[in-house]
Amino acid sequence: MHQTVPLSDERLRRRRKLAFVGMAVAMLIFGANFVVSRHAVLNGLSSHDMLALRFVTAGFLLLPSFMMAGGLRDCAGLGWGRGLVLAVMSGFPMSFLLMTGLTYAPAAHGAVIGPGTVTVIGIVGSVVLFGAVLTRQLVLGVAAVLIGLACLGIAGTAYANPGIVFGDLCFLGVGLIWGGYPLLIQLWRVDALKATAVVSVLSMAYLPIYFAFYFRGFDVAPWWVLLAHAINQGVLNVIVGLWIWSWSTPVLGPSVAGRFPPMIPVVGTLLAIPMLGEIPSGLQIGGIAMIIGGLFIASWRRPAR
Repeated sequence: MHQTVPLSDERLRRRRKLAFVGMAVAMLIFGANFVVSRHAVLNGLSSHDMLALRFVTAGFLLLPSFMMAGGLRDCAGLGWGRGLVLAVMSGFPMSFLLMTGLTYAPAAHGAVIGPGTVTVIGIVGSVVLFGAVLTRQLVLGVAAVLIGLACLGIAGTAYANPGIVFGDLCFLGVGLIWGGYPLLIQLWRVDALKATAVVSVLSMAYLPIYFAFYFRGFDVAPWWVLLAHAINQGVLNVIVGLWIWSWSTPVLGPSVAGRFPPMIPVVGTLLAIPMLGEIPSGLQIGGIAMIIGGLFIASWRRPAR
């Protein structure tokens, strides 16, 4: 009978170091995606082009995994009800709001508003669904995030193009939809990579709509630009980033892994300055700082002994 051999202390330390590096890479991928996608829509590619590149790449790469898990018979073993719900929360609808928001609003807003809202939804959902304790630390963190979101809303209305407000509302929708996704993954005990395959394959249903109404030919950008964005959208963000996150979290433990997501708005905000020249106003800087600070406060927990 096969027995699991415990890992030595040295191997455990190496695994934890690798997990730390992996989580940092995942934060860089997710945070940079806001800037890279914003740059794309400002330089000729539409939000529909980006969505098509995202799902045609991830969908075809994960199609074998989807079919081996059960395929269309029962939606890869999840059941069609659960599969469709997850596809709405993490597939085309959520991605459409994200790409539309990046068409109107700065990348830094997307990198801050989305993760900020996800954190609030995650905390509330953990208390309601899983009986998590609502500590003073969590309340302060959520309050700081909400104040920061209000600052960005006021700044967008008073000092910026009104279109930015629409983009910020799209980012808010992203956070509201995406915030429920990890809660349902945990509630239904669904493997993260299996859920990703379901979401990616089901989202390929958008491709006929794209080619019928929004396809402008393959010469909208050089081939290497299309290839680069296909890799960024479908491979790095949908497959690699999620796999790294899924592997690193149990190695580090939830108390340590929860400290990394607040780095997403930091990466997105800082990269947007040199790459896009997006320098936030004073009130926007204050709102971004409040959200980032709230995320750190809410996610910083003492590791269990």
